Amino acid sequence: MTAIVAENLYKSFEDVHAVNGLSLTVQEGEIYGLVGPDGAGKTTTMRLICGGFNPDKGSVSIRGYDLAHHAEQARSQIGYLAQRFSLYGDLTVTENLHFFAQMHGLKASEWKPRAQEILQFVGLAEFADRMADQLSGGMKQKLGLATALVHRPKVLLLDEPTGGVDPVTRQDFWQLIIRIVSQEGVSVLVSTPYMDEAARCTHVGFIERGKMIVEGTPGQVTTRLSGRMLELVGEPLDELRHAAKTDADVEDVQVFGDRLHLRVKVGTADRVIAELPALLQAKGLKVNRIRPIVATLEDVFIELVEEVDHSREGNGHGTQG
Repeated sequence: MTAIVAENLYKSFEDVHAVNGLSLTVQEGEIYGLVGPDGAGKTTTMRLICGGFNPDKGSVSIRGYDLAHHAEQARSQIGYLAQRFSLYGDLTVTENLHFFAQMHGLKASEWKPRAQEILQFVGLAEFADRMADQLSGGMKQKLGLATALVHRPKVLLLDEPTGGVDPVTRQDFWQLIIRIVSQEGVSVLVSTPYMDEAARCTHVGFIERGKMIVEGTPGQVTTRLSGRMLELVGEPLDELRHAAKTDADVEDVQVFGDRLHLRVKVGTADRVIAELPALLQAKGLKVNRIRPIVATLEDVFIELVEEVDHSREGNGHGTQG
């Protein structure tokens, strides 16, 4: 069974086209990463899929239930963690779970054992009686995840769930997502601006200005830059970056830690590798290494955003989250 099917979705807010003909499909047991910059339309797409917004056009079905005609059945399948999820700070961890369980119509005989189970799962069992306001940022995110899972949904929607948390907490949260899929049989649609998170997904879709630009497995997506990415190591890095950009076949140069990623025109990698070091050295710059590398999702993301910006330059249209 397919977990989510969104077809030809449109949503505008006055003259802002937030979602513009977007379609996506999430298969059962999949982690689908919805990737895009701020303002690309990720949050609006999430709200359309969970029923928070009605689309101007298009349709959404959740595990076979059409959201427009069988809203109650469709929503019962969904657990949703909003980007700005708000807990009740004057309630304990358990009381928050109780509140959200009641919202889903769970009886005490259903939610109490589930609450114990899910708190153990997310690592909050020993904090069951702690007030939500007294939790750290990472613990609040885990409690938010627990509230989204309390009614045993089969589809989980996570809107930028790790925004504003530290790298260790992000790592822990993603381990939970992977365990949820494997142990609870949940399908996940997660939006993220982080390419390292997108790489963990089984399927990714890049959206910009409310449109789906490209989608596929991470491996399939990165093949669009096959043979076009080079790694340049040398010093001083900033001067190397500016000098490398002067090569006519170098389309873009980005800093990745202590090295540079160069995106070159199709079919020019060998020429650039052979000739660019001499050009740089003639300018007094040190070149330690230049070599072809496999493109990362971040490389693809940068190229896609540039492509959209160039194709729509001067059109004046915007999007909303």
